[in-house]
Amino acid sequence: MTDTKHATIRYTGMRVGIFVACLAVVTGLGYLGLIPAGIGTSNPLWLIALAILISSPISFIVLSRQREAMSEQVGGAVVRTRQRLHANRTMEDDVDDAARADVPAQNGAADAAPQADRDETAAAPAEGSATGATTGGKRG
Repeated sequence: MTDTKHATIRYTGMRVGIFVACLAVVTGLGYLGLIPAGIGTSNPLWLIALAILISSPISFIVLSRQREAMSEQVGGAVVRTRQRLHANRTMEDDVDDAARADVPAQNGAADAAPQADRDETAAAPAEGSATGATTGGKRG
């Protein structure tokens, strides 16, 4: 495995260096009149676009090894991040499962008494409605 500690910085720096070199060459050729300098006031934009157009394939060919090293660095970081997220998610699930397992055991005895009260209150209106009594105010 290659040294990938600073691969992204190294690749970016080399890419910028190739662009600056191409820009210098294109500017020099434009100054000498060997290439068109642009139309009207578009001279700087034309030279920058031409430098990008020339430096891109050069960077693609020349920096393939640095691009591979950067890919390994970024890929390793993605794998480590996914592992940390999975570990955190699993840890939260374990804590949540343990909390849910404790809740029914604690509430099982406490829910028995309120359930009996609910059964009695549910039966009371049924008896009242059978006798003709209403639960809300005077009958008019």
